[in-house]
Amino acid sequence: MTLDVPYRSIPDMFLKRVAATGERHAYAHPAADGSGPVWLTWNEVARRAKAIAAGLHGLGVGTEQPVAILAGTRLEWVLADLGIMCAGAATTTVYPTTEPDDATFIVADSASSIVFAENPDQAAKIAGRDLPALTHVVLFDGTPDPAATVPQLTLADLEEQGTRALAADPDLVDRIIAGIGPEHLATLIYTSGTTGRPKGVELLHGGWCWEAVVQADTGLLVADDLHYLWLPLSHSFGKTLLCGGIHVGVPTYVDGRVEKLVDLLGVIRPTLMCGAPRVFEKVYNKAVTTAQGAGGAKAKIFAWGVAVGKEKVALEQAGKPMPTGLRLKYAVAEKLVFSKLQARLGGRIRVLVSGAAPLSPEIATFFAAANLPISEGYGLTETSAGNFVNRPGQQRIGTVGPAMGDLECRIDADGEVLLRGRPVMRGYHNLPEETAASFTEDGFFRTGDIGSLDPDGYLRITDRKKDLVKTSGGKYVAPSHIEGLFKAVCPYTSQAVVIGQARNYCTMLVSLDPDAIAGWAAGGPLEGRPYAEIVTSPQAKAMVEEYVAELNTKLNRWETIKKVTILPRDLTIEDGEITPSLKIKRRGVESNFAKEIDTMYEGSLAEL
Repeated sequence: MTLDVPYRSIPDMFLKRVAATGERHAYAHPAADGSGPVWLTWNEVARRAKAIAAGLHGLGVGTEQPVAILAGTRLEWVLADLGIMCAGAATTTVYPTTEPDDATFIVADSASSIVFAENPDQAAKIAGRDLPALTHVVLFDGTPDPAATVPQLTLADLEEQGTRALAADPDLVDRIIAGIGPEHLATLIYTSGTTGRPKGVELLHGGWCWEAVVQADTGLLVADDLHYLWLPLSHSFGKTLLCGGIHVGVPTYVDGRVEKLVDLLGVIRPTLMCGAPRVFEKVYNKAVTTAQGAGGAKAKIFAWGVAVGKEKVALEQAGKPMPTGLRLKYAVAEKLVFSKLQARLGGRIRVLVSGAAPLSPEIATFFAAANLPISEGYGLTETSAGNFVNRPGQQRIGTVGPAMGDLECRIDADGEVLLRGRPVMRGYHNLPEETAASFTEDGFFRTGDIGSLDPDGYLRITDRKKDLVKTSGGKYVAPSHIEGLFKAVCPYTSQAVVIGQARNYCTMLVSLDPDAIAGWAAGGPLEGRPYAEIVTSPQAKAMVEEYVAELNTKLNRWETIKKVTILPRDLTIEDGEITPSLKIKRRGVESNFAKEIDTMYEGSLAEL
């Protein structure tokens, strides 16, 4: 059955939202003085978005013309994006962590004529480069450089120009919007890519509007939610949530300062928060290490509460009722143990959603035990981010849920997940051969992920097709499965990377969470020492090896980790080891830590 999508485009959907609930809260941003959120109504957002659109039109921006945003998650990003949409143009997204060469490549490859830059430092990344299509740079913060080769202006300047244009021609933007259809280009998102040059993914208005409707249909978004949006808006996960919020009319607090997230959850008190697994891992690590560090009765009560919670989850997952005795025990566990974690997340959470990378089933079980079940989902940049998701109240841990809407899914002979439907990209920008290779003859997109469907349509992802490791003994190993298990076993972990391709055994590189490991060192001889000194100490090595031994009891013989190396620093985006959406870039890790890997395999032939 075909899903009904009652919109022609994102701006059509936006204007209908404004007409329906114009005086209600739309988006908030943090006050400059830290006093709390500052809210804009849908009418106020529409006024500013239309002014930006008219301003862009005055600078020569036309239908499907790419316009780039080089900035972090903030209210101005949302306003600029809506302005670009209302101008009929296409938003090209650039992460603020992108290096100058890649930022230049994206702006050049997309032929973006305007770049919205967060500040002069971001604008400097593309200054003096060969960008013939670029005509203007618009700054969110800071003062324009009058000597800049490409003319600069502030966002306020652009809005003022647009306001004057609308005073002379009030229907200008409405006429543009009337000409935008579902087949028009809305977004160019460049895959951060775990290998090679980023590729521009062409996503259409029809796909984003489909995403908006299915999020409501699956119960992920409801009108009385309060959404805390901190995700990178340069990523498709963030963009699809913006679309869902417009369709449903969800008030959204926008603040990309990840370091403020935990503290502000208690202030904003959202009912909905979405994130990559790393955020949930950090919350889990903090809860476990705090309890273990307390020792004595507190540690015992925590362990008892978690055991009771897991017993409850096991029954829920099996579809069985909870006996009265267990119900009473769980009420005590929630009061003594889990209420603290619930309060830490603001005390009002209705839905948590995890995407962008695999979530460890053990960590998902812990959150479900705490009565904070996570709806894990799955999708790709090429398929507009939201394709499968566990519905609230119907989560099956270890799966990414059933398909959303009328999306078609097929599992290929080799286990690859194939998808067909409206959210699938038009193609890779300027790459016709790669586009053709990404689709089957009958139009299914090749995701590159290995998975299986259960009888109820719930999808289980095993690993990336290209990430599967084949040992020299011919056995296949799924690294992300092992890495997820280890993160659940060892609460001090930041990142774990399994090595083993064409090797005769598996090894692992581990980085430790700075906050967690400092807590571990407290009260001992390593207290107050620098991070690098703590993690390379014999004590830390012994601790990690103990957890690896525990991990190995959960693995097949050929999967077991024979050696482990603790890295002297965490993996970073800047060093090419993780993507901005926190996926591991295995090639970058293996290149940067080749010496450490070689050391773990020294003399390995003799061990055969």
